Amino acid sequence: MKSASFDYDLIVIGSGPAGQRAAVQAAKFRKRVAIIDQREVVGGVCVNVGTIPSKTFKEAVVFLSGYRQRSVYGAAFRVKSDIKMSDLTFRCNWTTESEIETIKHQLQRNHVDILHGHARFVDLNTVEISSIASGGTIKRSAEKFIIAVGAQPHRPPHVEFNNTSIFDSDNILTRRELPRELTVVGGGVIGTEYASMFAALGVSITIVDSRKRLLGFIDSEIIECLQYQMRSMGVELRLGEEVESCATRDDGQVVTVLKSGKVIVSDCVLYSAGRSSATNDLGLEVIGLPTKERGKLEVNECFQTSVPHVYAAGDVIGFPALASTAARQGRLAACFAFGIDEKIMDIPLPFGIYSIPEISYIGKTEDELMEHGVPYETGIARYREIARGQLLGDTNGMLKLLFDRGTGEILGVHIIGEHATELIHIGQAVMGLNGGLAYMKDAVFNYPTLAECYKVAALDGYNKLRA
Repeated sequence: MKSASFDYDLIVIGSGPAGQRAAVQAAKFRKRVAIIDQREVVGGVCVNVGTIPSKTFKEAVVFLSGYRQRSVYGAAFRVKSDIKMSDLTFRCNWTTESEIETIKHQLQRNHVDILHGHARFVDLNTVEISSIASGGTIKRSAEKFIIAVGAQPHRPPHVEFNNTSIFDSDNILTRRELPRELTVVGGGVIGTEYASMFAALGVSITIVDSRKRLLGFIDSEIIECLQYQMRSMGVELRLGEEVESCATRDDGQVVTVLKSGKVIVSDCVLYSAGRSSATNDLGLEVIGLPTKERGKLEVNECFQTSVPHVYAAGDVIGFPALASTAARQGRLAACFAFGIDEKIMDIPLPFGIYSIPEISYIGKTEDELMEHGVPYETGIARYREIARGQLLGDTNGMLKLLFDRGTGEILGVHIIGEHATELIHIGQAVMGLNGGLAYMKDAVFNYPTLAECYKVAALDGYNKLRA
């Protein structure tokens, strides 16, 4: 069938970063595009319950708690002495609403039709859209599809989630009051981020994780620094422990029993056990599209599924499952779907952990370099040695360069501290353009800035080579 026989050239299911970029890119190609989201607003999980609310929550926590100023004004310093959950979520709601309006306007000015409701395939080129608000259904057809429905928190069947005392990461911010004690099950990215945020507010935090340290993919020295700072905020780490049961008592307290026999009693529990792709009830069996573990979709290098006219991008296809990579994947999927030759530069991917303090890295870790026998050296700069670090009140931050001893090639950059997720992009640019330690040593950075850390770390590395 020719594309004129369909309602659209492309239907995108999901309006998160991947879906949004895919729809806009296809519209730039003068294609007829519709985007479907089961919510009554656009933005997907990222804007409505995930990335944007959690990162805004962190900024509200850091500001109202006076966290950045404590090294200057003392540990008891607070911008607001009696911080309530409503104080924190007010900023989250404002930012979310602003983002929704921005995305909606972008889609509208690119002439992308926005359809609200749950989409389900009824044949190879048609989806049925069930409106939650009206209860009605419509059908729309397209020549091609991009599935960008994202992911949702994995909920183990033995855990009784109730959204009042036992939460997942998508609804923890709906709690009306700050807890006195919070147990976080799962020391991955989301669990670590929320644990550090609530700890900065003075909440008593216990993290339970079966692994021996938090965030095993991060450089070990950086994680040692993070764990030290979290313990300084009163966080108790129960590492190498597994949860046997988690239940709410009649008095509202939650009892978490570990397999070791330990018992943790707290006001509430955040259960962060990873995420599953939100592919349930999409009618994928109708078009013969299988899913992998936790609902993931398998794609080729062009983000094409085993059904040739159906593509997928974002968290629904799994790793790395970042908003930044999802946006890139969605745009590329639209290009490939319509035969646009898109040349892709091989640029290293940065990772950001929005904990308190922030962590960001790019490239190899020391453990990886040692495992592969790469002759490397390190250069380290500590925020307390940098004027900007003192101005910001961060005396614990650190930037570490890993470089080849022979060539000076930058092999990795690892940062913990204020603005780490912004600062990492200097390292990304240098690595992506094949710069080396010499650039970091000879470049002049504005004073006072945290960017000076690169020069200090490079000089530290050079001095080690001379020694």
